Amino acid sequence: MDKADLTRRMDGAIEKLKSDFAGLRTGRASVSMLDPVVVDVYGSKMPLNQVGTVGVPESRLLTVQVWDLNNAQAVDKAIRESGLGLNPQTEGGLIRVPIPELNEERRTELTKVAGQYSESTRVAIRNVRRDGMDDIKGDKDYSEDDKKRFSDEVQKLTDDKIKIVDDMLALKEKDIMTV
Repeated sequence: MDKADLTRRMDGAIEKLKSDFAGLRTGRASVSMLDPVVVDVYGSKMPLNQVGTVGVPESRLLTVQVWDLNNAQAVDKAIRESGLGLNPQTEGGLIRVPIPELNEERRTELTKVAGQYSESTRVAIRNVRRDGMDDIKGDKDYSEDDKKRFSDEVQKLTDDKIKIVDDMLALKEKDIMTV
């Protein structure tokens, strides 16, 4: 059993959750809000941060400075169609993205999305646990006592990581629902 590998894989799932949570807007502007935006340029789809620089000049405003003026309309369209509920305004190579106030309905919707993100992270962690348990059960060199001890270690690691996910979700829900 490679406990370090299991820990690394579970931590990877938690890092992905942190990234997903950063993309959920809470009424305050954040560069990471536009991370999910993919722009169709040069015949392929590229992340927004590869076609322009995202900035936060104010707490309720994002800006995107497009590197190639020809891509400004494509970036504008990608932000509009991203499902983030944002309405960009293009001025040449600079795109302003005002962050509207969140209404109660949108806040509730965002907490549901946060719950979905955290549930998929829990599933990923449980899949890593299953892999670890399968390795333990399949190894003929371990005694029954060793198998039990290793299984308990994997379960404790899993429980600790799930607790981290639950704590992160509680903080994010509080952040979203706070006016």
